[in-house]
Amino acid sequence: MNGAKRTDKGPVSGDATALKTLTFQVDGLSGGERLDVFVAKAAAGEGISRTRAQGLIDEGNILLNGLSAKASTKVKPGDVICLVVPPPEKWDVAAEDIPIDVVYEDSDVLVLNKARGMVVHPAAGHRQGTLVNAILARCPDLAGIGGEVRPGIVHRLDKDTTGLMVVAKNETALKSLQDQIKARKVKRVYIALCLGKVRRDAGTVDAPIGRHPVHRKKMAVVPTGRSAVTDYEVLARFSGYYTLLLAKLRTGRTHQIRVHMAHLGHPVVGDPVYGRERNDLGLRGQALHAMVLGFHHPSTGRPMEFSAPLPEDFRGVLESLIRKHPQALEELRSVLRSRGEDGLDKPAEALQYIIRDLQQVWQ
Repeated sequence: MNGAKRTDKGPVSGDATALKTLTFQVDGLSGGERLDVFVAKAAAGEGISRTRAQGLIDEGNILLNGLSAKASTKVKPGDVICLVVPPPEKWDVAAEDIPIDVVYEDSDVLVLNKARGMVVHPAAGHRQGTLVNAILARCPDLAGIGGEVRPGIVHRLDKDTTGLMVVAKNETALKSLQDQIKARKVKRVYIALCLGKVRRDAGTVDAPIGRHPVHRKKMAVVPTGRSAVTDYEVLARFSGYYTLLLAKLRTGRTHQIRVHMAHLGHPVVGDPVYGRERNDLGLRGQALHAMVLGFHHPSTGRPMEFSAPLPEDFRGVLESLIRKHPQALEELRSVLRSRGEDGLDKPAEALQYIIRDLQQVWQ
């Protein structure tokens, strides 16, 4: 093993519920690395990711030379890291007859339009009523595809973010879609309503995202974070109060669009974590919708694209804003004209849906 010498104290007599202790000594190859990075590399064979390492550090399950340390602490040759791996928590993920909006389905993939308020997979505090519970009722054979708690889940949407997701229905499809995401070949376009006036008509936010240095349940733009890139294009401005925009993910970090827009000084409307605590427009969550999803079919390789209309509450907010700021509707029309009439342009198709709905305000 490069960078570390390892000694283990595993579970006694095959007891899977016992704690497992791993001890690593840093050698010269890994000197100067962050503690969380070192642990993720050294314990990769135990399924310890950098995010998981950060969680274990926060929980006091990783000690540096017998003492607690921050994830950002730099390790030195000769340092001894003790890692206590808690036993895996047993989950009983049951199928539940919960309605879901299926956009497309075949033997390999399931594309759905996730509703606001639905948690994607079971976790502490949300062991039932999740999207996974609903999917297992529709696709019983999905159990075990990619893990017990997250069967078939390729990517996630936050609880109060709506829109398109793809679920893999077999291991081959799961690997193909995961590889496409890693290679940045999956198209993910969101529509967001943000606070304030975004002055540039288009731009790119290239700012690394990692765990917030103080508020560990939040993400933030931090120098030590992972690469995160978001392209955006303004659709309409509602005077200086709000801006409607498209955001396209090049990477897929936790809360990426929400963090990047807050970093620009224009948090997503209704975002309780990165925006204002007060929600002036009455949304039950952030005004962020995964509008377009594109990927290559895992079996045929055929390019596929899907679009989903705005949820009713988001559309209602826009209708109200259009009444107060009618010039924004012409901005939307102008953006659509600039995109041309290519029928394969799903963002343009989705924008047509939005404009059609909003024009009904005037009829």
